[in-house]
Amino acid sequence: MADREENVYLAKLAEQAERYDEMVQAMKRVAVLNVELSVEERNLFSVAYKNVIGARRGCWRTVCNLEQKHSLKGFQACQLPLIQQYRRNIEKELQSICGDILEVLDTHLIPVASNTDSKVFFHKMKGDYYRYLAECSVEGSRKSAAEHSLEAYKAASALAINGLAPSHPVRLGLALNLSVFYYEILGSQGCACRVARQAFDDAVTDLGSSRNETYKESTLIMQLLR
Repeated sequence: MADREENVYLAKLAEQAERYDEMVQAMKRVAVLNVELSVEERNLFSVAYKNVIGARRGCWRTVCNLEQKHSLKGFQACQLPLIQQYRRNIEKELQSICGDILEVLDTHLIPVASNTDSKVFFHKMKGDYYRYLAECSVEGSRKSAAEHSLEAYKAASALAINGLAPSHPVRLGLALNLSVFYYEILGSQGCACRVARQAFDDAVTDLGSSRNETYKESTLIMQLLR
């Protein structure tokens, strides 16, 4: 228990210092204890990996844009291979990070999750990180990652529909990310809009009948869905 509490504290400390790689390692040590995480712990786990992967995704997009520009006439041809190799290096980092968190989710977190919101939360995370893999992959690898992502999102959706209120922040966050998946990975604007609209309409009806402690968080996600 002492090790668990110590690592949670170290994760919070690393977050304050914006040292997210160390935050990941602290929360990973908690995750591999094979115990169900509290809401605070799972949020710390999510924030740690989100910041680590988010920085690399931002770098990858920047380099991809540079690669496109240097592919046009007027730029020095000798620079293009350097940019392409740099992009591939970032892609390897992205793949390593995604592989790491997916292994932790499948081996340590999803199997011990007992309450519905934890199950939905971790299946959603699984869908998210396969989506990130699909983003930076091509052809067969992209298709495989997209299939795994959709499978995880569908598993999370089935659990959410049966066990969480329409206005629950975890269910709304899932709908938001699933709509992004349809739009950005599958290129299906229609499906993306339908998922977002249905989630928004259901949440409006649910919030109209009751307001709980998650009301503010729910309404913030609903603004993004809209």
